[in-house]
Amino acid sequence: MALKSDKFSSTAVLDRTDIKPPSDYKVILFNDDYTTKEFVVSVLVKVFHKNVEDAIFIMESVHKSGKGIAGIYPYDIAETRREMTLRMARQEGYPLKCELEEC
Repeated sequence: MALKSDKFSSTAVLDRTDIKPPSDYKVILFNDDYTTKEFVVSVLVKVFHKNVEDAIFIMESVHKSGKGIAGIYPYDIAETRREMTLRMARQEGYPLKCELEEC
């Protein structure tokens, strides 16, 4: 960020042209041979606030193509939802893999 000095005061002014909005991140779920479809749907409903129809669609995408996007969020929200997903999976004994990818 560039600072501009005002010749009439000692206060620096921030040049707003250098500020970029934060990047969004995809939360990606990966298919495995152990995690049940029902569990993936429940995670999508509870953690990602999907309705059941959308959750089933995403789960089928994960199952058929090997991975699917659960949601796209700013980094802090994406990381929190990833951690919640992994915690729920471990508590139930599933090896569900969940990663973030910058958009």
